[in-house]
Amino acid sequence: MGLIAVAGIGAAAAGSFSVPKEQFDPKKVYWGSAGSFEHAGEIDYERVIKSTPEYLEIEKKKIQRGTGKYWILLSQASDRVVRAVSQVGQDTKCDFIAARGYLASIEPPIPAEDVTQVLMDSLEGKTKQPPQPRR
Repeated sequence: MGLIAVAGIGAAAAGSFSVPKEQFDPKKVYWGSAGSFEHAGEIDYERVIKSTPEYLEIEKKKIQRGTGKYWILLSQASDRVVRAVSQVGQDTKCDFIAARGYLASIEPPIPAEDVTQVLMDSLEGKTKQPPQPRR
C-alpha cells in the first residue's frame, strides 16, 4: 500500500494525497476529505481546548469532572473549537486538518503544517494573516 496520487479530469493533481482506507480514523480528522487533499494541516486539539474560555472557567471555578456543568462547558469548548477549525480550513490553504501526529503515523507518512497557533489566534480574535503551508 502506498500514497495514492489523485488525478483530476484532464490533468493530474500533482501533490495530492489521501489517507489509506485501512488507516482512516474519523476521530482524528477535523476538516476536509481524507480521500483527496493537497495541503494538510494538523492541530494539538487538547492544547486548543484548554485555551478556550469554557475550559478556563472549569479550571478557575474548579468544576468537578463528571458534573453536568463540567460536561456542558466542555461541550461548549468543543463546539467553539470545531467552528474555529472550520474557519481556519477556509482561511488557509489547508484543505485537510487532522490531529497532530496522525498523518505522520500512517504509512506512508503525509507531511502536515502545524496550524495550532493559527487556530488559537483565531479563537482569540487575532487578525494576523495565517501562514500558508509550504508546497
